[in-house]
Amino acid sequence: MSLAEEVEILRNIPMFAKIEPSKLKLLAFTSERLTFQEGQIICKQGEPGDSMYIIVSGSADVIVELPSGPLTVATFGKNNFFGEIAILCDVPRTATVKATTTLTTLRITKELFFRLVMEFPQMAVEIMREIAQRLDKTTSDLQAARNEIAQLKAEMGKEE
Repeated sequence: MSLAEEVEILRNIPMFAKIEPSKLKLLAFTSERLTFQEGQIICKQGEPGDSMYIIVSGSADVIVELPSGPLTVATFGKNNFFGEIAILCDVPRTATVKATTTLTTLRITKELFFRLVMEFPQMAVEIMREIAQRLDKTTSDLQAARNEIAQLKAEMGKEE
């Protein structure tokens, strides 16, 4: 894939849409292009986070390790990004991300990420939007699970 193609991919991602083409070219040039095979782990829950990833092609599952075993909480595809929480909050990775197909990503280091956010506040707004949408979905999923548990408890109580 050419630098021009990578710039076009970045332009289609909301958090980069308003960044001028010359800056996108610099971002594409300074980010590391990585390819992962199906089943390969990109990052593991609990590890330190030093970068975020933008999916150029392919898909990946986001998996959270629970006492009962692994739980897939999301699937990401082209133009999605992940890994931002670990570098924004300076915490270990909150989930494992595993390629479900051949996956091509752009890896953006923590230093480059913060430089971009400082230079382009709109990028920070778009990241906040994405994180808020993810939190909203997680909250909805949690509420649905709680309702299901309450319903099961009620049904079990009727059987006794």
